[in-house]
Amino acid sequence: MDLQLAGTTVLVTGAGQGLGRALGLGFAAEGANVAFHFHSSAEGAEKAAAEAVELGVRAIAVGGDLRDPDAAAAVAERVETELGPIEVLVNNSAATKMQRFLDSTPADWAPQIDVTVTGTLAITHAVATRMAPRKAGAIINLMGDSGRVGESGLLVTATARSTTVGLTRSLAKELARFGIRANAVSLALVRTDRFEEHAGGAEDERMKKIIAQYPLRRLGHPDDVVPMVLLLASPLSSWTTGQVISVNGGYAMV
Repeated sequence: MDLQLAGTTVLVTGAGQGLGRALGLGFAAEGANVAFHFHSSAEGAEKAAAEAVELGVRAIAVGGDLRDPDAAAAVAERVETELGPIEVLVNNSAATKMQRFLDSTPADWAPQIDVTVTGTLAITHAVATRMAPRKAGAIINLMGDSGRVGESGLLVTATARSTTVGLTRSLAKELARFGIRANAVSLALVRTDRFEEHAGGAEDERMKKIIAQYPLRRLGHPDDVVPMVLLLASPLSSWTTGQVISVNGGYAMV
């Protein structure tokens, strides 16, 4: 199936590693020109951009601390200057920390709120203000299922991630008049190069207990997630907006 993404310009945040990197390369494989945003993973983003170029598209690695609105605006400006008008924004950047709430302090909360909430708002504002005059655009927000159903040991992460639902649905309602669609993809555990950090360790017995919570009896892989994001970005999904779609192996069915 032709997803009609060839020639479009896509910005993926947090794309220097893990799922963001896989998403960027997935768009490149469909013929899209991709900006791989990074904050601290410059080497990974540069390598991903080089790999995308080998697929025959234009691609760049673009750094910036999205918690700073001016930096977010600069990221959007550079992408549009070098690759053309941004038609798809994939918000993947987030900060997570597995920790019991009663053991945490405000110093533990701040990075998660700043990156996941403030950073997402800043880059979305910077890009949406450019999309609106063009009367077109697609925004896909990634989130964890902890933000939908709650999770012990991830209370602060879940709180930050839950804002993605309100953001997505509000964007969909407010920006529809400009032809901009917004959807979210909610994920359970996905095996990436940062899996240990998110899973809080992967001892055999503990992993067996985790996998037992999944009806499909396995964790996800980036390739399980990429197709859904590509479809939501595609013009083939032109009548789909304001939705939160779970790709989670059946972990939560609500």
